[in-house]
Amino acid sequence: MAKVICVTNQKGGVGKTTTAVNISFYLAKQKFKTLLIDFDPQGNATSGLGIDKNDKSLGATMTEVLLGTATLASVIRSTKYKNFSLAPATPELANAEVEITSQNKRFTRLRDAIQAVGASYDYIIIDSPPSLSLLTVNGMIASNYLLIPVQTEFYALEGVAQLLESMKLVMKQANPNLKLLGVVATMYDKRTSLSPQVFAEIKKYFKQLTFNTTIPRNVRVAEAPSHGVPVGAYDKFSKGSKAYKELTKEIIERTNK
Repeated sequence: MAKVICVTNQKGGVGKTTTAVNISFYLAKQKFKTLLIDFDPQGNATSGLGIDKNDKSLGATMTEVLLGTATLASVIRSTKYKNFSLAPATPELANAEVEITSQNKRFTRLRDAIQAVGASYDYIIIDSPPSLSLLTVNGMIASNYLLIPVQTEFYALEGVAQLLESMKLVMKQANPNLKLLGVVATMYDKRTSLSPQVFAEIKKYFKQLTFNTTIPRNVRVAEAPSHGVPVGAYDKFSKGSKAYKELTKEIIERTNK
């Protein structure tokens, strides 16, 4: 059965989708069969892999999976990279979230969908929305692990405490096996005094749950999505690419203990 990792932070702009896309890419490079589920109505993971989320001929996506009118297996598509598949999302996913608000099993739709395909993959990565929404809770309930990207800037830990409280509630009521895989520092700029200070604060708060690898501010990481490719395919020699490769090694190590 696949190891399911939900990449989440209720704060936007922390490198959440970039992290989800690039660890998926490097897991696949390590010969692990990997599925990336875009569960964010912004659909950035979808467009970041070169798929037009506004294309009317796209067919069924995670919207239909959430509504129960399509299976997860039917919306999964191969990417141009070996061992790497994607379940795409469009902005309509936000409407679907509203539609199921009063329906039965609204919190376990994603878990139930994943259970049907889990045996086909080694890793399933969920890119959740930047909010504590019904979609995010679905992601937590469906997962074995949470991975939290935190940017090394002012207010870095703002909202993380609330996210951890939500995690505790999910563990208590729906998914007792959920674990915090770790916290990864993103947008790290060693030229400033602020980034090392914030990283030290993150390590003080999360201790051994902080990943050793930091993701640097890197123009190649920022450029790659506009070309519809992961940074490892865009420029494998860039600092950002090397950092995500190292982070993925740490993830593999932690999930195989």
